[in-house]
Amino acid sequence: MRLSEMKEGQSATIVHVGGNGILRRRILEMGILKGTQIHIEKYAPLRDPLELIVKGYHVSLRVKEAAEIEVDNVR
Repeated sequence: MRLSEMKEGQSATIVHVGGNGILRRRILEMGILKGTQIHIEKYAPLRDPLELIVKGYHVSLRVKEAAEIEVDNVR
């Protein structure tokens, strides 16, 4: 499942971070790594961007960027 397909309040484990170049490096530097637990806090009113909680920090990502991240164990 893609991170961009998750709903508010759901949690999951990251299994793959896609993308290329600067975008991928930026995502990895924010702590969004394989095996990391994430929680979807909320979406903006127009569903872009979305707010995540990663390692206790609030991080915002565009839906296009979130579509590059694959997750598993969604609950």
